[in-house]
Amino acid sequence: MSDSPAPATRSVSWPAAAALVAGNMIGTGVFTSLGFQVIDFPGGFSIVLLWVVGGVVALCGALCYAELGALFPRSGGEYHLLGKTWHPLAGFLAGWLSMTVGFAAPVALACSAFGAYASGAFFGGGETARLGCAAAVLVATTAVHLASVRVSGRFQLAATAFKMAALLGLAGAGWWAGPVEGMSLRPRPGELAGLGQPAFAVALFFVAYSYSGWNAAVYIAGELKDPARDLPKALLAGTGVVTVAYVLFNLALLRSTPVELLRGQVDVGLVAARHLFGETGGRIMGGLIAAGLVSAISAMMWAGPRVAATMGQDWRLFAPLARTSVGGVPWVATLWQLGLAAAFLLAGGFREVLTYTEFTLSLSTFLTVAGLFWLRRRQPDLPRPFRCWGYPVTPLLFLAATGYALVRVTTSPDQWQKSLLGVGTVAVGALVYRFAGRRIEPGPTP
Repeated sequence: MSDSPAPATRSVSWPAAAALVAGNMIGTGVFTSLGFQVIDFPGGFSIVLLWVVGGVVALCGALCYAELGALFPRSGGEYHLLGKTWHPLAGFLAGWLSMTVGFAAPVALACSAFGAYASGAFFGGGETARLGCAAAVLVATTAVHLASVRVSGRFQLAATAFKMAALLGLAGAGWWAGPVEGMSLRPRPGELAGLGQPAFAVALFFVAYSYSGWNAAVYIAGELKDPARDLPKALLAGTGVVTVAYVLFNLALLRSTPVELLRGQVDVGLVAARHLFGETGGRIMGGLIAAGLVSAISAMMWAGPRVAATMGQDWRLFAPLARTSVGGVPWVATLWQLGLAAAFLLAGGFREVLTYTEFTLSLSTFLTVAGLFWLRRRQPDLPRPFRCWGYPVTPLLFLAATGYALVRVTTSPDQWQKSLLGVGTVAVGALVYRFAGRRIEPGPTP
């Protein structure tokens, strides 16, 4: 192991980075959110619209990040981009959120979902079996990413391909089965009026969480072979494929599985599989879905430590997190994220942790996309290898949708506490910034 930061190993191809994006996106959310959505929206039209809107917003965000990431191709995600466009404090706060909550909590949620599917499929369910399965997959994926950057890329490609096959297989089975009674994809009387209510914004938050990860490739930008060329390809290809898969998957579940079976269930994929294939077939499909979730856990265990490591390169307080192995792996940062994810896993509270996590992540992405306007105005002559398609409409759509969800969730009677907790996490980060020690001169931007 090395005690000082090593230069980025440029060995990651754009298909591997696109697999990172898709693997990060297709995880806990798509296999769990539908059970919560049908509580407030029994009609299929509103739910499908949620997933379409979420996909459009994610694609808008990916286009904006493609320009910023190609312009500033250093690993670190929002930490690096916000520091470049706004102020080091803005970047520090985004990095603080990423290294404490932004990756560790979603990893815990994905491991928890893996545990629910795996224990239900093979061990008959139960809290002990769920936690055991969750802990096992967390440790195993961490071990993979401690090996080398090249191993991480190959494993991510294989795991994501397997997950896409499982997702599309279940969706295909849902389309093959006959439609259930009582579910219509046409708007019901009064359903359109409900789109402006707080419940729709809260549901959009769950969908936004399912789409979170569309920006994953920027976290390893410094490891791409040609960031200016490969980063936009990875972001757009990964996000576009997942958007289509999400809409088809949720349409298939709504079409083939009675709403009363889905309502309030976390493992909706397993519920749908049991309904379609019976107990034995459902267990097999549940096992496949559990295996598919490994890709999401892997993606976040690959991308997340890069933020902490980049902060360790820049700030003396976090310098130990920048230590890398001979293969270029930030091993201390990876172990740091492992510990935090384990703590979140034991804390429980699936829906509460999800809302809190998505609120903090949305704050970072909102400010990053807003920085695109500021940078275009302040430094219009910067050489931009990629320019955001549809500017300024594209970033405005993203900011409008994200801002709407943030405001609605903040003012929601049963959700504002989680929003306040997110603001508190930012405030703690501001205090840490004050005592973070002298800032190290950042390494050169490739």
